[in-house]
Amino acid sequence: MALDRFFRRRRPQQQSGADLPDLWTKCPKCKEGLYNRELDQNAHVCPRCGHHLRLDAQKRVEVLLDEGSFVQLSGAVHPTDQLGFVDTEAYTDRLKRAQRKAGRPDAILTGTGRIEGLPVTLAVMDFAFSGGSMGSVVGEEIARAAEHAAAHDLPLIIVTASGGARMQESALSLMQMAKTTVALERLTEKNLPYVSVLTDPTTGGVTASFATVADVIVAEPDALIGFAGPRVIQQTIRQHLPEGFQRAEFLLTHGMVDDVVDRREHREYLSRLLGLLMRRPAQTPDLEVPAQEVGV
Repeated sequence: MALDRFFRRRRPQQQSGADLPDLWTKCPKCKEGLYNRELDQNAHVCPRCGHHLRLDAQKRVEVLLDEGSFVQLSGAVHPTDQLGFVDTEAYTDRLKRAQRKAGRPDAILTGTGRIEGLPVTLAVMDFAFSGGSMGSVVGEEIARAAEHAAAHDLPLIIVTASGGARMQESALSLMQMAKTTVALERLTEKNLPYVSVLTDPTTGGVTASFATVADVIVAEPDALIGFAGPRVIQQTIRQHLPEGFQRAEFLLTHGMVDDVVDRREHREYLSRLLGLLMRRPAQTPDLEVPAQEVGV
């Protein structure tokens, strides 16, 4: 075969990314290739270095709650574009794309379930939906979850993962900081515990409101937790910032969080904690979890 003909031979076409099996994930920290089935069985914690990869809301529910116990409350409220916001594209177009990707109306999933038999109300933020940003719907769903917990004498757990307030909703988003904080007061009035689980990342208006007013604040290892970014802080105070000052372990040392707990231990940890706070055994198979939604 002539050399020029050899180089003119048609090379085999590579498969598109959509056709390739999604079998492996690279750990962001140690860069090891992780078999997805093994990663899924390990609650998306790297078995090599212990790095906690981000979870979507549905997987978080599966990790935390007893199998088959979750009853969804959220999903009836949908976001609207009250301001007609447009930057590089219309806010309505961004919402539609995020909704298709996440399969839910907004960046929050709430419901009731059990943790080792103990009935709870659970709210989980989804970072995959527009960076877990808090808009009017997120604030409304968290307020409803708090009211549901108070009405049915249940503890409340909120798992945060957010870049903060949603800029496309402007002041309407910032109003949710006050709204959620006020709604949580109903739990305080009834002496019901509220536990906040901070995951990577928890920043902005979420950190400055409901995420850090809990009775007990738990963080995942090495989670980024803060209000403003380190560059903004450094430029504002004009001081050198200590290494890792916005990570969970640093905040534990300085009293901002109460404990740093491996994700694989969350169910057992929360079961013991809530059993003590509710003054009842963790295993209560005779209790029924109410699923009725309470409006504002």
